[in-house]
Amino acid sequence: MSKRDELIEKYASDLKDKIGMTPDMDLLRKVTIGCGPSIYNKDASTVAGSDKSELETVKNNFLIKKHGLSASQDLDGAIASVMEKYGKSNPSKHRAVVYYMLTKHFGLEGNYK
Repeated sequence: MSKRDELIEKYASDLKDKIGMTPDMDLLRKVTIGCGPSIYNKDASTVAGSDKSELETVKNNFLIKKHGLSASQDLDGAIASVMEKYGKSNPSKHRAVVYYMLTKHFGLEGNYK
Protein backbone atom coordinates (compact mmCIF):
# COMPACT_ATOMS: atom_id res chain seq x y z
CA MET A 1 0.00 0.00 0.00
CA SER A 2 1.38 3.40 -0.96
CA LYS A 3 1.85 6.20 1.54
CA ARG A 4 -1.00 8.13 -0.10
CA ASP A 5 -3.33 5.12 0.19
CA GLU A 6 -2.41 4.80 3.87
CA LEU A 7 -3.25 8.46 4.41
CA ILE A 8 -6.57 8.11 2.58
CA GLU A 9 -7.46 5.21 4.87
CA LYS A 10 -6.54 7.37 7.88
CA TYR A 11 -8.76 10.19 6.56
CA ALA A 12 -11.64 7.76 5.95
CA SER A 13 -11.26 6.52 9.50
CA ASP A 14 -11.47 10.09 10.83
CA LEU A 15 -14.63 10.70 8.81
CA LYS A 16 -16.24 7.52 10.15
CA ASP A 17 -15.03 7.56 13.75
CA LYS A 18 -14.77 11.24 14.64
CA ILE A 19 -17.51 12.72 12.46
CA GLY A 20 -19.89 9.80 11.91
CA MET A 21 -19.84 10.27 8.15
CA THR A 22 -19.53 7.44 5.63
CA PRO A 23 -17.00 8.73 3.09
CA ASP A 24 -17.33 8.52 -0.66
CA MET A 25 -13.92 6.92 -1.16
CA ASP A 26 -13.60 8.02 -4.79
CA LEU A 27 -14.25 11.65 -3.84
CA LEU A 28 -11.97 11.41 -0.80
CA ARG A 29 -9.18 10.10 -3.06
CA LYS A 30 -9.69 12.99 -5.51
CA VAL A 31 -9.76 15.61 -2.76
CA THR A 32 -6.60 14.10 -1.25
CA ILE A 33 -4.82 14.14 -4.61
CA GLY A 34 -5.95 17.75 -5.02
CA CYS A 35 -4.11 18.64 -1.81
CA GLY A 36 -0.87 17.77 -3.58
CA PRO A 37 2.35 17.16 -1.67
CA SER A 38 1.07 19.04 1.39
CA ILE A 39 -0.40 15.77 2.72
CA TYR A 40 3.14 14.51 3.32
CA ASN A 41 4.26 17.56 5.31
CA LYS A 42 3.46 17.37 9.03
CA ASP A 43 2.56 21.06 9.36
CA ALA A 44 0.88 21.58 5.98
CA SER A 45 -1.19 18.39 6.20
CA THR A 46 -3.27 19.74 9.08
CA VAL A 47 -5.50 22.72 9.74
CA ALA A 48 -5.28 24.39 13.15
CA GLY A 49 -8.94 25.02 13.90
CA SER A 50 -8.21 27.83 16.33
CA ASP A 51 -5.78 29.74 14.09
CA LYS A 52 -7.66 32.53 12.32
CA SER A 53 -4.98 32.97 9.64
CA GLU A 54 -5.10 29.22 8.90
CA LEU A 55 -8.88 29.36 8.49
CA GLU A 56 -8.53 32.40 6.21
CA THR A 57 -6.14 30.36 4.06
CA VAL A 58 -8.70 27.56 3.79
CA LYS A 59 -11.36 30.09 2.81
CA ASN A 60 -9.26 32.07 0.32
CA ASN A 61 -7.18 29.33 -1.29
CA PHE A 62 -9.58 26.38 -1.27
CA LEU A 63 -13.09 27.80 -1.40
CA ILE A 64 -12.60 31.08 -3.28
CA LYS A 65 -9.59 30.48 -5.55
CA LYS A 66 -9.93 26.76 -6.23
CA HIS A 67 -13.73 26.47 -6.32
CA GLY A 68 -14.76 30.00 -7.26
CA LEU A 69 -17.14 30.56 -4.35
CA SER A 70 -17.89 34.11 -3.29
CA ALA A 71 -17.40 35.52 0.18
CA SER A 72 -21.14 36.17 0.35
CA GLN A 73 -21.85 32.43 0.65
CA ASP A 74 -21.16 32.31 4.41
CA LEU A 75 -17.82 30.59 3.96
CA ASP A 76 -16.78 31.40 7.53
CA GLY A 77 -19.93 29.75 8.87
CA ALA A 78 -19.32 26.62 6.82
CA ILE A 79 -15.70 26.41 7.98
CA ALA A 80 -16.79 26.90 11.61
CA SER A 81 -19.38 24.15 11.19
CA VAL A 82 -16.76 21.75 9.80
CA MET A 83 -14.38 22.58 12.66
CA GLU A 84 -17.18 21.94 15.18
CA LYS A 85 -18.10 18.59 13.61
CA TYR A 86 -14.45 17.50 13.48
CA GLY A 87 -14.17 18.21 17.20
CA LYS A 88 -12.91 21.21 19.13
CA SER A 89 -10.74 18.94 21.29
CA ASN A 90 -8.76 17.88 18.22
CA PRO A 91 -6.45 20.89 17.69
CA SER A 92 -5.04 19.81 14.31
CA LYS A 93 -7.43 18.44 11.76
CA HIS A 94 -6.35 16.68 8.57
CA ARG A 95 -6.51 19.17 5.69
CA ALA A 96 -7.88 16.55 3.26
CA VAL A 97 -10.74 15.74 5.66
CA VAL A 98 -11.58 19.44 6.13
CA TYR A 99 -11.53 19.96 2.36
CA TYR A 100 -13.65 16.84 1.81
CA MET A 101 -16.25 18.06 4.30
CA LEU A 102 -16.35 21.52 2.72
CA THR A 103 -16.66 19.93 -0.73
CA LYS A 104 -19.69 17.97 0.48
CA HIS A 105 -21.15 20.98 2.33
CA PHE A 106 -21.15 23.18 -0.77
CA GLY A 107 -21.98 20.39 -3.25
CA LEU A 108 -18.70 20.81 -5.11
CA GLU A 109 -18.28 17.13 -5.99
CA GLY A 110 -18.67 17.95 -9.69
CA ASN A 111 -15.41 19.92 -9.55
CA TYR A 112 -13.55 16.64 -9.00
CA LYS A 113 -13.89 14.66 -12.21
